[in-house]
Amino acid sequence: MKRKQCFKTVLAVLFVAGMAALAPVTAGAAPITLSYANFPPASTFPCVQMERWVKEVEKRTNGQVKINTFPGGTLLPAKNIFDGVIAATADIGNFAMSYQPGRFPVSEAVDLPLGFPNARVASLVLTDLIEKYKPKEFEKVKILTLFTCPPADFMTSKPVRTLKDLKGMELRVSGTGADVVKNLGGIPIAMPQSETPEAIQKGIVKGIVSSLEVLKDMNFAAYCPFATDTNLFVVSFAVVMNREKWNALPADVKKVMDDLRVEQAEWTGKYVDNHVSEALTWSKEKYKHQVIQLPAAEKAEIRKLVKPIVDDYVKRVSAAGIPGAEIIAEIERLKKKYDPKGK
Repeated sequence: MKRKQCFKTVLAVLFVAGMAALAPVTAGAAPITLSYANFPPASTFPCVQMERWVKEVEKRTNGQVKINTFPGGTLLPAKNIFDGVIAATADIGNFAMSYQPGRFPVSEAVDLPLGFPNARVASLVLTDLIEKYKPKEFEKVKILTLFTCPPADFMTSKPVRTLKDLKGMELRVSGTGADVVKNLGGIPIAMPQSETPEAIQKGIVKGIVSSLEVLKDMNFAAYCPFATDTNLFVVSFAVVMNREKWNALPADVKKVMDDLRVEQAEWTGKYVDNHVSEALTWSKEKYKHQVIQLPAAEKAEIRKLVKPIVDDYVKRVSAAGIPGAEIIAEIERLKKKYDPKGK
Protein backbone atom coordinates (compact mmCIF):
# COMPACT_ATOMS: atom_id res chain seq x y z
CA MET A 1 0.00 0.00 0.00
CA LYS A 2 2.78 2.35 0.88
CA ARG A 3 4.51 1.64 -2.45
CA LYS A 4 1.28 2.29 -4.39
CA GLN A 5 0.64 5.47 -2.43
CA CYS A 6 4.21 6.60 -3.02
CA PHE A 7 3.89 5.82 -6.76
CA LYS A 8 0.67 7.88 -6.98
CA THR A 9 2.32 10.73 -5.16
CA VAL A 10 5.27 10.69 -7.57
CA LEU A 11 2.88 10.71 -10.57
CA ALA A 12 0.95 13.62 -9.09
CA VAL A 13 4.13 15.59 -8.50
CA LEU A 14 5.33 14.88 -12.03
CA PHE A 15 1.96 15.94 -13.48
CA VAL A 16 1.97 19.23 -11.55
CA ALA A 17 5.58 19.86 -12.51
CA GLY A 18 4.79 19.17 -16.15
CA MET A 19 1.87 21.57 -16.12
CA ALA A 20 4.00 24.20 -14.39
CA ALA A 21 6.65 23.78 -17.04
CA LEU A 22 4.13 24.32 -19.79
CA ALA A 23 2.44 27.34 -18.18
CA PRO A 24 5.24 29.86 -18.70
CA VAL A 25 5.39 28.96 -22.40
CA THR A 26 1.72 29.83 -22.89
CA ALA A 27 1.68 32.90 -20.66
CA GLY A 28 4.95 34.20 -22.05
CA ALA A 29 4.12 33.62 -25.70
CA ALA A 30 5.21 36.51 -27.87
CA PRO A 31 2.34 38.86 -28.75
CA ILE A 32 1.24 39.47 -32.32
CA THR A 33 3.17 42.57 -33.38
CA LEU A 34 1.73 44.90 -36.01
CA SER A 35 2.85 48.21 -37.52
CA TYR A 36 0.49 51.17 -38.05
CA ALA A 37 1.46 53.98 -40.47
CA ASN A 38 -0.07 57.45 -40.28
CA PHE A 39 0.85 60.68 -42.04
CA PRO A 40 -0.14 63.76 -39.93
CA PRO A 41 1.84 64.97 -36.88
CA ALA A 42 1.31 63.00 -33.67
CA SER A 43 -0.67 65.79 -32.01
CA THR A 44 -3.39 65.92 -34.69
CA PHE A 45 -6.72 64.13 -34.40
CA PRO A 46 -6.03 61.32 -36.94
CA CYS A 47 -3.08 60.28 -34.78
CA VAL A 48 -4.97 60.78 -31.52
CA GLN A 49 -7.62 58.36 -32.81
CA MET A 50 -4.83 55.96 -33.83
CA GLU A 51 -3.35 55.87 -30.34
CA ARG A 52 -6.81 55.41 -28.78
CA TRP A 53 -7.60 52.51 -31.15
CA VAL A 54 -4.25 50.86 -30.44
CA LYS A 55 -4.77 51.16 -26.70
CA GLU A 56 -8.24 49.62 -26.94
CA VAL A 57 -7.07 46.71 -29.11
CA GLU A 58 -4.17 45.92 -26.79
CA LYS A 59 -6.44 46.14 -23.74
CA ARG A 60 -9.32 44.12 -25.19
CA THR A 61 -7.00 41.36 -26.42
CA ASN A 62 -5.32 41.20 -22.99
CA GLY A 63 -1.96 42.05 -24.51
CA GLN A 64 -2.26 39.40 -27.22
CA VAL A 65 -1.64 42.13 -29.80
CA LYS A 66 1.11 44.76 -29.74
CA ILE A 67 0.92 47.62 -32.26
CA ASN A 68 3.79 49.96 -33.07
CA THR A 69 2.62 53.35 -34.38
CA PHE A 70 4.41 55.57 -36.90
CA PRO A 71 2.89 59.10 -37.09
CA GLY A 72 4.09 61.96 -39.26
CA GLY A 73 4.89 59.87 -42.35
CA THR A 74 7.83 58.18 -40.62
CA LEU A 75 6.99 54.78 -42.12
CA LEU A 76 5.06 55.78 -45.25
CA PRO A 77 4.19 59.18 -46.75
CA ALA A 78 0.53 60.13 -47.11
CA LYS A 79 0.05 59.20 -50.76
CA ASN A 80 1.81 55.83 -50.35
CA ILE A 81 -0.02 54.50 -47.30
CA PHE A 82 -2.82 52.62 -49.08
CA ASP A 83 -0.45 50.85 -51.50
CA GLY A 84 2.06 50.38 -48.68
CA VAL A 85 -0.52 48.43 -46.69
CA ILE A 86 -1.38 46.30 -49.73
CA ALA A 87 2.34 45.58 -50.16
CA ALA A 88 2.73 44.88 -46.39
CA THR A 89 5.27 47.66 -45.87
CA ALA A 90 2.89 48.56 -43.04
CA ASP A 91 0.37 46.13 -41.56
CA ILE A 92 -2.15 48.92 -40.88
CA GLY A 93 -2.44 52.42 -42.30
CA ASN A 94 -4.59 55.52 -42.06
CA PHE A 95 -5.00 57.67 -45.16
CA ALA A 96 -7.25 60.30 -46.75
CA MET A 97 -9.07 59.06 -49.84
CA SER A 98 -9.07 62.49 -51.49
CA TYR A 99 -5.26 62.35 -51.75
CA GLN A 100 -5.76 59.97 -54.69
CA PRO A 101 -8.57 61.51 -56.79
CA GLY A 102 -10.67 59.05 -58.76
CA ARG A 103 -9.41 55.95 -56.96
CA PHE A 104 -12.16 55.86 -54.32
CA PRO A 105 -15.32 56.87 -56.20
CA VAL A 106 -17.85 55.74 -53.59
CA SER A 107 -16.00 57.27 -50.63
CA GLU A 108 -15.48 60.42 -52.69
CA ALA A 109 -19.20 61.18 -52.44
CA VAL A 110 -18.87 61.96 -48.73
CA ASP A 111 -16.23 64.60 -49.51
CA LEU A 112 -18.67 66.53 -51.71
CA PRO A 113 -20.07 69.85 -50.39
CA LEU A 114 -23.17 68.28 -48.84
CA GLY A 115 -23.40 70.37 -45.68
CA PHE A 116 -22.59 67.89 -42.93
CA PRO A 117 -23.22 69.45 -39.50
CA ASN A 118 -20.23 67.88 -37.77
CA ALA A 119 -17.62 65.11 -37.92
CA ARG A 120 -19.65 62.63 -35.86
CA VAL A 121 -22.54 62.61 -38.33
CA ALA A 122 -20.21 62.54 -41.34
CA SER A 123 -18.13 59.70 -39.87
CA LEU A 124 -21.18 57.53 -39.19
CA VAL A 125 -22.62 58.28 -42.64
CA LEU A 126 -19.32 57.28 -44.27
CA THR A 127 -19.18 54.08 -42.21
CA ASP A 128 -22.72 53.03 -43.12
CA LEU A 129 -22.27 53.99 -46.77
CA ILE A 130 -19.17 51.83 -47.22
CA GLU A 131 -20.78 48.97 -45.29
CA LYS A 132 -23.81 49.05 -47.61
CA TYR A 133 -22.02 49.29 -50.95
CA LYS A 134 -18.83 47.35 -50.08
CA PRO A 135 -17.05 49.10 -52.97
CA LYS A 136 -14.30 47.50 -55.02
CA GLU A 137 -11.99 50.37 -54.05
CA PHE A 138 -11.30 48.55 -50.76
CA GLU A 139 -11.33 44.93 -51.99
CA LYS A 140 -7.57 44.43 -51.48
CA VAL A 141 -7.60 45.47 -47.80
CA LYS A 142 -9.59 44.99 -44.61
CA ILE A 143 -11.33 48.14 -43.38
CA LEU A 144 -10.82 48.64 -39.63
CA THR A 145 -12.61 51.98 -39.25
CA LEU A 146 -13.61 55.12 -41.15
CA PHE A 147 -14.01 58.74 -40.09
CA THR A 148 -13.93 62.31 -41.36
CA CYS A 149 -12.58 65.65 -40.25
CA PRO A 150 -15.09 68.32 -39.20
CA PRO A 151 -16.72 70.39 -41.98
CA ALA A 152 -14.44 72.98 -43.56
CA ASP A 153 -15.05 76.69 -43.03
CA PHE A 154 -13.39 79.91 -44.11
CA MET A 155 -10.67 81.29 -41.83
CA THR A 156 -9.65 84.70 -43.08
CA SER A 157 -7.60 87.83 -42.38
CA LYS A 158 -10.61 89.97 -43.37
CA PRO A 159 -14.21 89.24 -42.40
CA VAL A 160 -16.42 87.29 -44.82
CA ARG A 161 -19.99 88.25 -43.92
CA THR A 162 -21.55 87.64 -47.34
CA LEU A 163 -20.54 85.83 -50.52
CA LYS A 164 -19.72 89.23 -52.01
CA ASP A 165 -16.87 89.53 -49.51
CA LEU A 166 -15.46 86.27 -50.87
CA LYS A 167 -15.34 87.49 -54.47
CA GLY A 168 -11.76 87.38 -55.76
CA MET A 169 -10.31 86.40 -52.37
CA GLU A 170 -7.22 84.15 -52.57
CA LEU A 171 -7.57 81.22 -50.18
CA ARG A 172 -5.35 78.27 -49.47
CA VAL A 173 -7.34 75.09 -50.05
CA SER A 174 -6.45 71.50 -50.90
CA GLY A 175 -7.93 68.72 -53.01
CA THR A 176 -11.56 68.81 -54.06
CA GLY A 177 -12.11 71.93 -51.95
CA ALA A 178 -10.58 73.99 -54.77
CA ASP A 179 -13.71 73.58 -56.90
CA VAL A 180 -15.90 74.63 -53.96
CA VAL A 181 -13.94 77.86 -53.45
CA LYS A 182 -14.00 78.58 -57.19
CA ASN A 183 -17.77 78.07 -57.44
CA LEU A 184 -18.31 80.47 -54.52
CA GLY A 185 -16.28 83.21 -56.18
CA GLY A 186 -12.97 82.81 -54.38
CA ILE A 187 -9.57 82.02 -55.87
CA PRO A 188 -8.19 78.64 -54.72
CA ILE A 189 -4.46 78.54 -54.08
CA ALA A 190 -2.59 75.26 -53.58
CA MET A 191 0.33 75.34 -51.15
CA PRO A 192 1.63 73.27 -48.23
CA GLN A 193 -0.18 74.10 -45.01
CA SER A 194 3.17 74.74 -43.33
CA GLU A 195 3.81 77.65 -45.74
CA THR A 196 0.38 79.22 -45.33
CA PRO A 197 0.97 81.35 -42.18
CA GLU A 198 3.77 83.27 -43.90
CA ALA A 199 1.70 83.57 -47.07
CA ILE A 200 -1.18 85.08 -45.07
CA GLN A 201 1.13 87.56 -43.34
CA LYS A 202 2.54 88.64 -46.74
CA GLY A 203 -0.94 88.92 -48.24
CA ILE A 204 -0.29 86.23 -50.85
CA VAL A 205 -3.42 84.50 -49.58
CA LYS A 206 -6.15 86.00 -47.41
CA GLY A 207 -6.93 82.87 -45.47
CA ILE A 208 -7.44 79.14 -45.46
CA VAL A 209 -10.33 76.73 -46.02
CA SER A 210 -10.16 73.88 -43.52
CA SER A 211 -11.79 72.46 -40.42
CA LEU A 212 -11.47 74.79 -37.45
CA GLU A 213 -9.30 72.72 -35.11
CA VAL A 214 -6.27 74.12 -36.99
CA LEU A 215 -6.95 77.49 -35.36
CA LYS A 216 -5.31 76.03 -32.27
CA ASP A 217 -3.39 72.98 -33.51
CA MET A 218 -1.45 75.02 -36.07
CA ASN A 219 -1.97 78.45 -34.48
CA PHE A 220 -3.94 79.82 -37.45
CA ALA A 221 -5.93 81.98 -35.03
CA ALA A 222 -2.85 84.20 -34.88
CA TYR A 223 -3.12 84.95 -38.61
CA CYS A 224 -6.86 84.56 -39.27
CA PRO A 225 -8.91 86.63 -36.79
CA PHE A 226 -12.18 85.63 -38.50
CA ALA A 227 -13.97 82.38 -39.34
CA THR A 228 -17.18 82.10 -41.33
CA ASP A 229 -19.44 79.17 -40.47
CA THR A 230 -20.33 77.47 -43.78
CA ASN A 231 -20.05 73.66 -43.32
CA LEU A 232 -18.61 73.32 -46.82
CA PHE A 233 -17.14 69.81 -47.07
CA VAL A 234 -15.36 67.14 -45.06
CA VAL A 235 -12.28 65.03 -45.76
CA SER A 236 -12.77 61.30 -45.33
CA PHE A 237 -10.23 58.86 -43.90
CA ALA A 238 -9.95 55.08 -43.79
CA VAL A 239 -7.91 52.82 -41.51
CA VAL A 240 -7.10 49.64 -43.43
CA MET A 241 -5.16 46.44 -42.82
CA ASN A 242 -3.15 44.18 -45.09
CA ARG A 243 -5.51 41.38 -46.14
CA GLU A 244 -3.05 38.51 -45.51
CA LYS A 245 -2.20 39.86 -42.06
CA TRP A 246 -5.90 40.09 -41.26
CA ASN A 247 -6.58 36.54 -42.45
CA ALA A 248 -3.77 35.26 -40.20
CA LEU A 249 -5.21 36.80 -37.03
CA PRO A 250 -6.95 34.57 -34.45
CA ALA A 251 -10.75 34.75 -34.49
CA ASP A 252 -10.94 36.44 -31.08
CA VAL A 253 -8.60 39.24 -32.22
CA LYS A 254 -10.63 39.74 -35.40
CA LYS A 255 -13.76 40.06 -33.29
CA VAL A 256 -12.18 42.74 -31.11
CA MET A 257 -11.21 44.78 -34.17
CA ASP A 258 -14.57 44.29 -35.87
CA ASP A 259 -16.40 45.33 -32.71
CA LEU A 260 -14.36 48.55 -32.66
CA ARG A 261 -15.14 49.58 -36.25
CA VAL A 262 -18.28 51.68 -35.70
CA GLU A 263 -17.39 52.58 -32.11
CA GLN A 264 -14.08 54.06 -33.25
CA ALA A 265 -15.75 56.04 -36.04
CA GLU A 266 -18.16 57.66 -33.59
CA TRP A 267 -15.47 58.19 -30.94
CA THR A 268 -13.25 59.99 -33.46
CA GLY A 269 -16.08 62.18 -34.71
CA LYS A 270 -17.06 63.21 -31.19
CA TYR A 271 -13.45 63.76 -30.17
CA VAL A 272 -12.62 66.11 -33.03
CA ASP A 273 -15.96 67.95 -32.78
CA ASN A 274 -15.19 68.63 -29.12
CA HIS A 275 -11.68 69.64 -30.11
CA VAL A 276 -13.09 72.22 -32.53
CA SER A 277 -15.11 73.72 -29.67
CA GLU A 278 -11.97 73.83 -27.52
CA ALA A 279 -10.01 75.47 -30.36
CA LEU A 280 -12.66 78.15 -30.83
CA THR A 281 -12.74 78.95 -27.10
CA TRP A 282 -8.93 79.09 -26.99
CA SER A 283 -8.80 81.29 -30.11
CA LYS A 284 -11.34 83.73 -28.71
CA GLU A 285 -9.55 84.01 -25.36
CA LYS A 286 -6.04 84.30 -26.82
CA TYR A 287 -6.65 86.29 -30.01
CA LYS A 288 -10.23 87.62 -29.67
CA HIS A 289 -11.11 85.46 -32.66
CA GLN A 290 -14.60 85.93 -34.14
CA VAL A 291 -16.94 83.39 -35.76
CA ILE A 292 -19.32 84.91 -38.30
CA GLN A 293 -22.71 83.33 -38.96
CA LEU A 294 -24.02 83.81 -42.48
CA PRO A 295 -27.67 84.75 -43.04
CA ALA A 296 -29.95 81.84 -44.02
CA ALA A 297 -30.30 83.22 -47.54
CA GLU A 298 -26.52 83.19 -48.00
CA LYS A 299 -26.27 79.58 -46.80
CA ALA A 300 -29.00 78.59 -49.26
CA GLU A 301 -27.07 80.36 -52.01
CA ILE A 302 -23.96 78.35 -51.15
CA ARG A 303 -25.87 75.07 -51.61
CA LYS A 304 -27.13 76.34 -54.97
CA LEU A 305 -23.67 77.37 -56.17
CA VAL A 306 -21.99 74.08 -55.22
CA LYS A 307 -24.74 71.83 -56.60
CA PRO A 308 -23.01 71.56 -60.03
CA ILE A 309 -20.09 69.85 -58.24
CA VAL A 310 -22.47 67.19 -56.90
CA ASP A 311 -24.19 66.85 -60.28
CA ASP A 312 -20.84 66.40 -61.99
CA TYR A 313 -19.93 63.64 -59.53
CA VAL A 314 -23.17 61.80 -60.28
CA LYS A 315 -22.62 62.05 -64.03
CA ARG A 316 -18.97 60.99 -63.83
CA VAL A 317 -19.34 57.91 -61.61
CA SER A 318 -22.59 56.82 -63.28
CA ALA A 319 -20.69 56.62 -66.57
CA ALA A 320 -18.36 54.16 -64.82
CA GLY A 321 -21.27 51.98 -63.67
CA ILE A 322 -21.52 53.33 -60.12
CA PRO A 323 -25.02 54.44 -58.99
CA GLY A 324 -24.08 58.04 -58.24
CA ALA A 325 -27.58 59.44 -57.76
CA GLU A 326 -28.48 56.56 -55.46
CA ILE A 327 -25.34 57.13 -53.39
CA ILE A 328 -26.10 60.83 -52.93
CA ALA A 329 -29.69 59.98 -51.93
CA GLU A 330 -28.38 57.42 -49.43
CA ILE A 331 -26.02 59.98 -47.91
CA GLU A 332 -28.91 62.42 -47.46
CA ARG A 333 -31.00 59.67 -45.84
CA LEU A 334 -28.18 58.77 -43.46
CA LYS A 335 -27.63 62.44 -42.58
CA LYS A 336 -31.23 62.61 -41.39
CA LYS A 337 -30.79 59.34 -39.50
CA TYR A 338 -27.84 60.63 -37.48
CA ASP A 339 -28.95 64.29 -37.33
CA PRO A 340 -32.77 64.06 -37.24
CA LYS A 341 -33.24 67.65 -36.10
CA GLY A 342 -30.99 69.00 -38.82
CA LYS A 343 -28.59 70.70 -36.43
